[in-house]
Amino acid sequence: REHLGFIYQFHHLLPDFNALENVVLPQLVADRPRAEAEARAEELLVALGLGHRLDHRPSQLSGGEQQRVAVARGLANKPDLVLADEPTGNLDEATADRVLGEFLSLVRGEGSAALIATHNERLAQKMDRVVRLHEGVLE
Repeated sequence: REHLGFIYQFHHLLPDFNALENVVLPQLVADRPRAEAEARAEELLVALGLGHRLDHRPSQLSGGEQQRVAVARGLANKPDLVLADEPTGNLDEATADRVLGEFLSLVRGEGSAALIATHNERLAQKMDRVVRLHEGVLE
């Protein structure tokens, strides 16, 4: 929890919590003071274009908005490494490009690294480095 952040293909947001609370929760688990956790959550959600959706539950958010909340949650504890499994796999192309751009901007801006698993060649080409797994061999 101190060094890794996770972003899943299916966002796995907690349905009974709003966007802000979903991003605050992992910080509380990491013993961050509530006020600090809320400020960090709001900062990330605003950076991801969700400042007007802080009090909305996942069911009230679009798929792209839900995935951006998941991105904020994955970055909330300022991890050294973010592991992302098909982070834009369930999004249309335009939304995927926006979410990926925001994600990469935040990762780079915070000095984190990201390891992204994807089958999407377009997404892979936007990475700094691409490693392919072909028949069990890294290329």
